[in-house]
Amino acid sequence: MVMGIRLPNVPELHEAPEAGEAEGCIQCMQGSKLVLFITGKCHWACDYCPLSENRKESDFMFANERRCTDYDEVIEEARAMRATGAGITGGDPMMDFNHTLEGIRRLRLEFGPAFHMHLYTSIAFRLDWAPLLAEAGLDEIRFHLLDFKLDPYRKIIRACADAGIHTGVEVPCPPDMESEMFDLLENLRDTGISFLNLNELEITVGNHDQMDVRGFNLSDGITAGAAGSSELAERLRDRVRAADVSAPDPDDGEIRAAYGYHLKFCTAVFKDAGQLRRRFLRRGEATIAPHETLTDDGTLLFGAIYSSSEDAQDNIAEIRDVCDLPATFLHYDEVESRIEIPLVIAEEFAEEIEAPVALVEVHPTHERLEMTLIWLNEHRPE
Repeated sequence: MVMGIRLPNVPELHEAPEAGEAEGCIQCMQGSKLVLFITGKCHWACDYCPLSENRKESDFMFANERRCTDYDEVIEEARAMRATGAGITGGDPMMDFNHTLEGIRRLRLEFGPAFHMHLYTSIAFRLDWAPLLAEAGLDEIRFHLLDFKLDPYRKIIRACADAGIHTGVEVPCPPDMESEMFDLLENLRDTGISFLNLNELEITVGNHDQMDVRGFNLSDGITAGAAGSSELAERLRDRVRAADVSAPDPDDGEIRAAYGYHLKFCTAVFKDAGQLRRRFLRRGEATIAPHETLTDDGTLLFGAIYSSSEDAQDNIAEIRDVCDLPATFLHYDEVESRIEIPLVIAEEFAEEIEAPVALVEVHPTHERLEMTLIWLNEHRPE
Protein backbone atom coordinates (compact mmCIF):
# COMPACT_ATOMS: atom_id res chain seq x y z
CA MET A 1 0.00 0.00 0.00
CA VAL A 2 1.28 3.47 -0.89
CA MET A 3 0.79 6.18 1.69
CA GLY A 4 0.72 9.87 0.86
CA ILE A 5 2.53 12.09 3.34
CA ARG A 6 2.08 15.85 3.43
CA LEU A 7 5.41 17.46 4.22
CA PRO A 8 5.37 20.57 6.39
CA ASN A 9 6.11 23.91 4.75
CA VAL A 10 9.51 24.85 6.16
CA PRO A 11 10.61 28.31 4.91
CA GLU A 12 14.20 27.88 6.13
CA LEU A 13 16.18 24.83 7.16
CA HIS A 14 18.46 25.57 10.10
CA GLU A 15 22.14 24.77 9.65
CA ALA A 16 23.00 21.54 11.43
CA PRO A 17 25.85 21.62 13.97
CA GLU A 18 28.90 19.43 13.43
CA ALA A 19 30.61 17.03 15.81
CA GLY A 20 33.21 18.94 17.80
CA GLU A 21 31.50 22.29 17.38
CA ALA A 22 31.69 24.62 20.37
CA GLU A 23 28.53 24.72 22.51
CA GLY A 24 28.55 28.52 22.31
CA CYS A 25 28.19 28.27 18.52
CA ILE A 26 25.38 25.72 18.74
CA GLN A 27 23.34 27.92 21.07
CA CYS A 28 24.03 31.04 18.97
CA MET A 29 22.70 29.18 15.92
CA GLN A 30 19.49 28.63 17.87
CA GLY A 31 19.26 32.32 18.74
CA SER A 32 19.08 31.38 22.42
CA LYS A 33 22.14 33.22 23.74
CA LEU A 34 22.01 36.58 25.46
CA VAL A 35 24.63 38.95 24.02
CA LEU A 36 26.25 40.62 27.04
CA PHE A 37 28.35 43.63 25.99
CA ILE A 38 30.46 44.52 29.03
CA THR A 39 32.36 47.55 27.73
CA GLY A 40 33.37 49.23 24.50
CA LYS A 41 36.92 49.68 25.80
CA CYS A 42 39.64 47.81 23.90
CA HIS A 43 43.46 47.90 23.85
CA TRP A 44 43.65 47.67 20.09
CA ALA A 45 42.34 49.47 17.02
CA CYS A 46 41.91 46.63 14.52
CA ASP A 47 41.07 48.05 11.11
CA TYR A 48 38.43 45.36 10.53
CA CYS A 49 36.59 45.97 13.85
CA PRO A 50 32.86 46.00 12.97
CA LEU A 51 31.78 47.77 16.19
CA SER A 52 29.53 50.79 15.66
CA GLU A 53 30.75 54.24 16.65
CA ASN A 54 28.20 54.54 19.47
CA ARG A 55 29.71 51.48 21.19
CA LYS A 56 33.42 51.91 20.51
CA GLU A 57 35.17 53.04 23.71
CA SER A 58 31.79 53.23 25.44
CA ASP A 59 31.56 52.67 29.20
CA PHE A 60 28.00 51.40 28.91
CA MET A 61 26.87 47.80 29.31
CA PHE A 62 24.28 46.26 26.98
CA ALA A 63 22.25 43.07 27.20
CA ASN A 64 21.26 42.37 23.60
CA GLU A 65 20.08 45.81 22.37
CA ARG A 66 19.15 47.01 25.87
CA ARG A 67 21.42 49.43 27.70
CA CYS A 68 21.75 48.23 31.31
CA THR A 69 22.96 49.93 34.46
CA ASP A 70 23.28 46.78 36.58
CA TYR A 71 23.09 42.99 36.43
CA ASP A 72 19.47 42.94 37.64
CA GLU A 73 18.52 44.46 34.27
CA VAL A 74 20.77 41.98 32.45
CA ILE A 75 19.00 39.09 34.19
CA GLU A 76 15.63 40.63 33.33
CA GLU A 77 16.61 40.73 29.64
CA ALA A 78 17.87 37.13 29.79
CA ARG A 79 14.51 36.03 31.16
CA ALA A 80 12.64 38.08 28.53
CA MET A 81 14.28 36.06 25.73
CA ARG A 82 14.36 32.74 27.64
CA ALA A 83 18.14 32.66 27.24
CA THR A 84 19.95 29.34 27.57
CA GLY A 85 23.30 31.07 27.93
CA ALA A 86 25.29 34.25 27.37
CA GLY A 87 28.02 35.37 24.99
CA ILE A 88 30.20 37.91 26.83
CA THR A 89 31.81 40.45 24.55
CA GLY A 90 32.85 44.08 23.96
CA GLY A 91 35.16 45.96 23.14
CA ASP A 92 37.03 43.57 25.34
CA PRO A 93 35.42 42.32 28.56
CA MET A 94 38.85 41.70 30.08
CA MET A 95 39.36 45.48 30.12
CA ASP A 96 36.91 45.42 33.04
CA PHE A 97 37.82 42.09 34.62
CA ASN A 98 36.11 42.56 37.99
CA HIS A 99 32.83 43.61 36.38
CA THR A 100 33.06 40.67 33.98
CA LEU A 101 33.75 38.25 36.82
CA GLU A 102 30.78 39.65 38.75
CA GLY A 103 28.52 39.13 35.73
CA ILE A 104 29.59 35.50 35.28
CA ARG A 105 28.97 34.81 38.98
CA ARG A 106 25.56 36.52 38.97
CA LEU A 107 24.36 34.68 35.87
CA ARG A 108 25.60 31.34 37.20
CA LEU A 109 23.87 31.94 40.54
CA GLU A 110 20.64 33.02 38.85
CA PHE A 111 20.35 30.40 36.11
CA GLY A 112 22.34 27.42 37.38
CA PRO A 113 24.92 25.07 35.86
CA ALA A 114 23.08 24.47 32.58
CA PHE A 115 23.35 28.15 31.57
CA HIS A 116 26.26 28.19 29.09
CA MET A 117 28.62 31.18 29.08
CA HIS A 118 31.35 31.93 26.58
CA LEU A 119 33.64 34.96 26.43
CA TYR A 120 35.58 36.75 23.67
CA THR A 121 38.91 38.47 24.33
CA SER A 122 41.94 39.70 22.41
CA ILE A 123 44.09 40.13 25.53
CA ALA A 124 46.76 37.69 26.71
CA PHE A 125 45.71 38.35 30.30
CA ARG A 126 47.26 37.28 33.61
CA LEU A 127 47.61 33.50 34.02
CA ASP A 128 46.12 33.57 37.54
CA TRP A 129 42.87 34.96 36.12
CA ALA A 130 42.13 31.71 34.24
CA PRO A 131 41.15 29.67 37.34
CA LEU A 132 39.14 32.65 38.65
CA LEU A 133 37.07 32.65 35.46
CA ALA A 134 36.57 28.89 35.70
CA GLU A 135 35.54 29.08 39.36
CA ALA A 136 33.06 31.87 38.60
CA GLY A 137 31.38 29.64 36.03
CA LEU A 138 32.81 30.49 32.60
CA ASP A 139 32.36 27.50 30.28
CA GLU A 140 34.17 28.62 27.13
CA ILE A 141 36.67 31.26 25.99
CA ARG A 142 37.59 32.45 22.49
CA PHE A 143 40.85 34.30 21.85
CA HIS A 144 41.14 36.81 19.04
CA LEU A 145 44.80 36.90 18.02
CA LEU A 146 46.02 40.45 17.57
CA ASP A 147 47.73 40.75 14.16
CA PHE A 148 47.13 36.97 13.89
CA LYS A 149 50.23 36.32 16.02
CA LEU A 150 49.91 33.27 18.23
CA ASP A 151 53.02 33.42 20.44
CA PRO A 152 51.77 36.07 22.92
CA TYR A 153 48.72 33.88 23.64
CA ARG A 154 50.27 30.42 24.01
CA LYS A 155 50.60 30.48 27.80
CA ILE A 156 47.16 31.90 28.54
CA ILE A 157 45.50 29.51 26.08
CA ARG A 158 47.12 26.60 27.89
CA ALA A 159 46.22 28.06 31.30
CA CYS A 160 42.55 28.36 30.34
CA ALA A 161 42.46 24.82 28.95
CA ASP A 162 44.15 23.50 32.10
CA ALA A 163 41.58 25.34 34.23
CA GLY A 164 38.83 23.33 32.52
CA ILE A 165 37.55 26.09 30.24
CA HIS A 166 36.69 24.97 26.70
CA THR A 167 39.27 27.03 24.81
CA GLY A 168 39.47 28.14 21.21
CA VAL A 169 40.54 30.84 18.77
CA GLU A 170 38.16 33.00 16.76
CA VAL A 171 39.37 35.36 14.03
CA PRO A 172 38.07 36.93 10.82
CA CYS A 173 39.39 35.60 7.53
CA PRO A 174 41.05 38.43 5.54
CA PRO A 175 41.37 37.49 1.86
CA ASP A 176 44.76 39.29 1.61
CA MET A 177 46.34 37.07 4.30
CA GLU A 178 46.21 33.66 2.63
CA SER A 179 49.70 32.47 3.58
CA GLU A 180 49.34 33.75 7.16
CA MET A 181 46.02 31.94 7.58
CA PHE A 182 47.39 28.61 6.31
CA ASP A 183 50.41 29.05 8.61
CA LEU A 184 48.02 29.65 11.50
CA LEU A 185 46.44 26.23 10.97
CA GLU A 186 49.82 24.59 11.51
CA ASN A 187 50.87 26.82 14.41
CA LEU A 188 47.70 26.01 16.37
CA ARG A 189 48.63 22.33 16.63
CA ASP A 190 49.17 21.14 20.21
CA THR A 191 48.34 24.52 21.77
CA GLY A 192 45.46 23.24 23.87
CA ILE A 193 42.65 24.71 21.77
CA SER A 194 39.57 22.63 20.98
CA PHE A 195 38.24 24.76 18.15
CA LEU A 196 39.09 27.43 15.59
CA ASN A 197 36.27 29.65 14.39
CA LEU A 198 36.72 31.62 11.18
CA ASN A 199 34.32 34.47 10.50
CA GLU A 200 33.75 35.89 7.04
CA LEU A 201 35.36 39.34 7.05
CA GLU A 202 32.58 41.94 7.16
CA ILE A 203 32.53 45.43 5.68
CA THR A 204 30.38 47.57 7.96
CA VAL A 205 29.66 51.22 8.67
CA GLY A 206 32.21 51.04 11.48
CA ASN A 207 35.13 49.76 9.36
CA HIS A 208 34.26 50.78 5.79
CA ASP A 209 37.03 53.37 5.39
CA GLN A 210 39.75 51.01 6.64
CA MET A 211 38.49 48.18 4.45
CA ASP A 212 38.51 50.52 1.47
CA VAL A 213 42.18 51.35 2.13
CA ARG A 214 43.02 47.63 2.02
CA GLY A 215 41.17 47.31 -1.28
CA PHE A 216 38.33 45.07 -0.06
CA ASN A 217 34.99 45.07 -1.84
CA LEU A 218 31.67 43.49 -0.93
CA SER A 219 31.30 39.95 -2.25
CA ASP A 220 27.82 40.81 -3.58
CA GLY A 221 25.03 43.31 -3.06
CA ILE A 222 23.24 41.22 -0.46
CA THR A 223 25.71 40.46 2.33
CA ALA A 224 28.36 42.47 4.20
CA GLY A 225 31.04 39.85 3.44
CA ALA A 226 34.31 40.97 1.85
CA ALA A 227 35.02 39.44 -1.55
CA GLY A 228 37.37 36.47 -1.29
CA SER A 229 36.98 35.92 2.46
CA SER A 230 34.44 33.14 2.15
CA GLU A 231 36.44 31.28 -0.50
CA LEU A 232 39.64 31.38 1.61
CA ALA A 233 37.80 30.24 4.77
CA GLU A 234 36.30 27.29 2.89
CA ARG A 235 39.75 26.19 1.68
CA LEU A 236 41.08 26.35 5.24
CA ARG A 237 38.11 24.39 6.55
CA ASP A 238 38.50 21.77 3.82
CA ARG A 239 42.17 21.30 4.73
CA VAL A 240 41.31 20.54 8.36
CA ARG A 241 38.44 18.23 7.37
CA ALA A 242 40.65 16.30 4.95
CA ALA A 243 43.36 15.89 7.58
CA ASP A 244 40.82 14.56 10.09
CA VAL A 245 40.11 11.57 7.81
CA SER A 246 43.64 11.21 6.37
CA ALA A 247 42.42 12.29 2.93
CA PRO A 248 44.43 14.26 0.34
CA ASP A 249 44.09 18.01 0.74
CA PRO A 250 41.76 19.42 -1.95
CA ASP A 251 44.18 22.32 -2.49
CA ASP A 252 47.57 20.61 -2.93
CA GLY A 253 46.86 16.86 -2.63
CA GLU A 254 49.07 16.43 0.44
CA ILE A 255 47.95 14.12 3.26
CA ARG A 256 48.45 15.80 6.64
CA ALA A 257 48.15 14.63 10.23
CA ALA A 258 44.91 15.57 11.97
CA TYR A 259 45.03 19.03 13.50
CA GLY A 260 43.36 18.07 16.77
CA TYR A 261 40.79 20.86 16.77
CA HIS A 262 37.49 21.58 15.03
CA LEU A 263 37.30 24.35 12.43
CA LYS A 264 34.01 26.18 11.90
CA PHE A 265 33.36 28.82 9.24
CA CYS A 266 30.59 31.34 9.92
CA THR A 267 29.33 33.47 7.03
CA ALA A 268 28.37 37.12 7.41
CA VAL A 269 24.81 36.48 6.29
CA PHE A 270 24.32 33.68 8.81
CA LYS A 271 25.86 35.65 11.68
CA ASP A 272 23.83 38.78 10.97
CA ALA A 273 20.62 37.51 9.44
CA GLY A 274 20.39 33.97 10.78
CA GLN A 275 21.48 34.31 14.39
CA LEU A 276 20.00 37.78 14.93
CA ARG A 277 16.67 36.82 13.35
CA ARG A 278 16.37 33.71 15.50
CA ARG A 279 17.16 35.70 18.63
CA PHE A 280 14.47 38.24 17.69
CA LEU A 281 12.00 35.43 17.02
CA ARG A 282 12.80 33.89 20.38
CA ARG A 283 12.30 37.17 22.26
CA GLY A 284 9.18 37.96 20.25
CA GLU A 285 7.65 34.58 21.09
CA ALA A 286 8.39 35.14 24.78
CA THR A 287 7.09 38.72 25.02
CA ILE A 288 4.37 39.03 22.37
CA ALA A 289 1.21 40.82 23.51
CA PRO A 290 -2.29 39.55 22.58
CA HIS A 291 -2.83 42.35 20.05
CA GLU A 292 0.48 41.77 18.23
CA THR A 293 1.50 39.50 15.31
CA LEU A 294 4.99 38.00 15.09
CA THR A 295 6.38 38.07 11.53
CA ASP A 296 8.77 35.55 9.95
CA ASP A 297 11.52 38.17 10.30
CA GLY A 298 11.04 38.32 14.07
CA THR A 299 9.32 41.73 14.14
CA LEU A 300 5.97 42.58 15.76
CA LEU A 301 3.01 44.06 13.87
CA PHE A 302 -0.03 45.79 15.34
CA GLY A 303 -2.53 48.52 14.59
CA ALA A 304 -2.54 51.89 16.33
CA ILE A 305 -5.18 54.56 16.90
CA TYR A 306 -3.64 57.83 18.01
CA SER A 307 -5.26 59.41 21.03
CA SER A 308 -4.38 61.88 23.77
CA SER A 309 -3.95 60.48 27.26
CA GLU A 310 -7.03 62.47 28.40
CA ASP A 311 -9.25 60.71 25.83
CA ALA A 312 -7.55 57.30 25.88
CA GLN A 313 -9.77 55.53 28.44
CA ASP A 314 -13.01 56.73 26.83
CA ASN A 315 -11.74 55.72 23.39
CA ILE A 316 -10.64 52.30 24.65
CA ALA A 317 -14.08 51.75 26.19
CA GLU A 318 -15.74 52.68 22.89
CA ILE A 319 -13.44 50.38 20.87
CA ARG A 320 -14.20 47.50 23.25
CA ASP A 321 -17.92 48.12 22.95
CA VAL A 322 -17.95 48.41 19.13
CA CYS A 323 -15.48 45.62 18.40
CA ASP A 324 -16.37 43.33 21.31
CA LEU A 325 -12.67 43.04 22.21
CA PRO A 326 -11.31 41.76 25.53
CA ALA A 327 -9.38 44.37 27.51
CA THR A 328 -6.14 42.39 27.08
CA PHE A 329 -6.21 43.11 23.32
CA LEU A 330 -5.85 46.87 23.82
CA HIS A 331 -2.84 48.74 25.20
CA TYR A 332 -2.26 52.47 25.56
CA ASP A 333 1.30 53.66 24.83
CA GLU A 334 1.84 56.86 26.83
CA VAL A 335 5.07 57.74 25.04
CA GLU A 336 3.67 57.47 21.49
CA SER A 337 0.14 58.62 22.48
CA ARG A 338 -1.59 55.75 20.71
CA ILE A 339 -3.90 52.85 21.46
CA GLU A 340 -2.41 49.59 20.23
CA ILE A 341 -4.96 47.12 18.82
CA PRO A 342 -4.95 44.06 16.53
CA LEU A 343 -3.99 45.09 12.99
CA VAL A 344 -7.07 43.44 11.48
CA ILE A 345 -9.32 45.69 13.60
CA ALA A 346 -7.34 48.80 12.69
CA GLU A 347 -7.59 48.03 8.97
CA GLU A 348 -11.32 47.31 9.22
CA PHE A 349 -12.24 50.58 10.95
CA ALA A 350 -9.57 52.98 9.66
CA GLU A 351 -11.87 54.88 7.32
CA GLU A 352 -14.67 55.11 9.90
CA ILE A 353 -12.57 56.67 12.67
CA GLU A 354 -11.95 60.40 12.97
CA ALA A 355 -8.43 59.84 14.32
CA PRO A 356 -5.06 58.82 12.86
CA VAL A 357 -4.81 55.04 12.33
CA ALA A 358 -1.59 53.24 11.37
CA LEU A 359 0.12 49.91 10.86
CA VAL A 360 3.16 49.74 13.14
CA GLU A 361 6.12 47.33 12.98
CA VAL A 362 8.66 47.19 15.83
CA HIS A 363 11.60 45.06 16.87
CA PRO A 364 10.75 42.79 19.82
CA THR A 365 13.57 44.37 21.83
CA HIS A 366 13.34 46.17 25.17
CA GLU A 367 13.30 49.55 23.37
CA ARG A 368 10.83 48.30 20.71
CA LEU A 369 12.63 50.14 17.92
CA GLU A 370 10.04 51.22 15.34
CA MET A 371 10.81 49.86 11.87
CA THR A 372 7.68 50.69 9.85
CA LEU A 373 4.80 53.14 10.15
CA ILE A 374 2.09 53.08 7.47
CA TRP A 375 -0.93 55.37 7.75
CA LEU A 376 -4.25 53.63 7.09
CA ASN A 377 -6.35 56.77 6.71
CA GLU A 378 -5.93 60.44 5.83
CA HIS A 379 -5.64 61.71 9.39
CA ARG A 380 -2.28 62.52 10.96
CA PRO A 381 -1.26 63.26 14.56
CA GLU A 382 -0.95 66.96 15.33
